[in-house]
Amino acid sequence: MPYLTTAGEIRSLIAKYTKAKTLWIDTEVADYKSRNPRLSLIQILDNPHDMTGNNVYILDVLDQPDVIADFTLQIMFNSAIEKVFHNASYDLRLLGSKKAKNITCTLEMAKKIPYYLLPLPNYQLKTLATALCNFHNIDKQEQSGDWGIRPLTEDQIEYAYFDCIYLAQVHLQLLSLNSQISLDPAREDLATLSERYTKIEQQRKLINSEFDYLQERLKKAMQFQNISENEYCQLSHYDRKSVKVKFSELVKLVETQDVDLDFPITLTEKLQKDLGRNLEQLDVDIEKTTVWRIIAKNQENEVNNE
Repeated sequence: MPYLTTAGEIRSLIAKYTKAKTLWIDTEVADYKSRNPRLSLIQILDNPHDMTGNNVYILDVLDQPDVIADFTLQIMFNSAIEKVFHNASYDLRLLGSKKAKNITCTLEMAKKIPYYLLPLPNYQLKTLATALCNFHNIDKQEQSGDWGIRPLTEDQIEYAYFDCIYLAQVHLQLLSLNSQISLDPAREDLATLSERYTKIEQQRKLINSEFDYLQERLKKAMQFQNISENEYCQLSHYDRKSVKVKFSELVKLVETQDVDLDFPITLTEKLQKDLGRNLEQLDVDIEKTTVWRIIAKNQENEVNNE
């Protein structure tokens, strides 16, 4: 857990990391709620299999703008190095912003995993590390601490280097999950896939039916009993306002008041039918799309028997 504070030490490490293939990076920010947040620490791990923390370097860059600029130029702008963050948009605010290249965000990776494979209430790093990597008793108390003070406490330093370990392990697990959903369509076992699909489809119908039924019962019961929330759910409402006008009046307004409403209108099948041959007088753009559907054999028989 090397903790580097001098510009020379940090620049030497930056030069070493320019040859890395992947880096797992976290940051700590001082005055993060203010208009002028200051980058306090950059934590880096280059070996995701290290669980000891010996390969995690903590770079103390507080009030060292030249060092931060060197790191940004040589690491963040280097497209040959993959940089892995959690909630990368937060860290990139002070590390190159949109100019940063080859960024991987484990938060965005987690969001793309189907819920049935990753059924979590949120995608915070702590939640992912606990669920995917069996890291328990993760203490996030120091996250909101004062990272602008020096010297840092031992608890702050320990917190800083652990996050890189969590990040790397979560990243590896997400890559494994992603491999389960990124399959080659040409090599799929259609028989097994179809059987599983039809089985899940029947379960989905049952669940959706019961869900809709229970939802209506629950809404009515809470309304009649004048209860807005309980330990399981909350009843909310909003007023929907619709503004309707005759099309002829709208056209008249546009013509007389010179209102700019020149935008394309999608003509439904009914409107096309109502216009009839008059449609030929309009300069229309026709877009054709092909929609594919999966129809279970039992559904097909039901349709044919109607």
